[in-house]
Amino acid sequence: HSSANFIVKHMMVSNVHGQIGGIKGTVKYDGKNVDGIQVTANLDPATISTGDPSRDEHLRGKDFFETDKFPTMGFVSDGIIPINGGGFKLAGKLTMHGVTKQVELSVDGPTEVFKDKKGVERVGATASTKINRKDYGIVYNQQLDNGGVGIGEEIKITLDLELQRKPADGGDNKADNKDASKSDTKSDKKADAKDDKKADKAEKKAEKAEKKAATQKASK
Repeated sequence: HSSANFIVKHMMVSNVHGQIGGIKGTVKYDGKNVDGIQVTANLDPATISTGDPSRDEHLRGKDFFETDKFPTMGFVSDGIIPINGGGFKLAGKLTMHGVTKQVELSVDGPTEVFKDKKGVERVGATASTKINRKDYGIVYNQQLDNGGVGIGEEIKITLDLELQRKPADGGDNKADNKDASKSDTKSDKKADAKDDKKADKAEKKAEKAEKKAATQKASK
């Protein structure tokens, strides 16, 4: 339920919307004090999607993200910047296309802690920022006849996050473990049934062989 979205100008008149998946990371937060928030996140640029397969393939190539050479994008927070009137910005380092730059993300949230039907605690937040892609070595463009450019330099980024609390023991959530246990039990039962079936088949085959041998002996 988390996503990384971006918007960039096309032909200086329209907005192209895209998304990058493979979000993985951790957020340290006690549910009360935002001053202590620490964030580490990684994305997979090879998952980039703008709704146009040929354009997406171009974005993965040497003119843009060079995903073969730079397979990950990452963000590591290094501080909180309070905003007058309430709210805060999350400061940190964004690494993209092999370049690391300091950025500030405006944060909406975090929400109150919500406990789902399985007892798993969840928190949501939205963070947004603007960057210049040229700062990260992504400089490809197309010159237009009117003097403009085909692709905007400013990129608007929005992260919509749903966080799930990790148990103090470092394992998975109990609810998830319970589901996994049920799944394992079903798998074990299926495996046992399969083994029993094989054993019955082997036993019947042996009995058949014995009867055949006895019949041949009697004939002799």
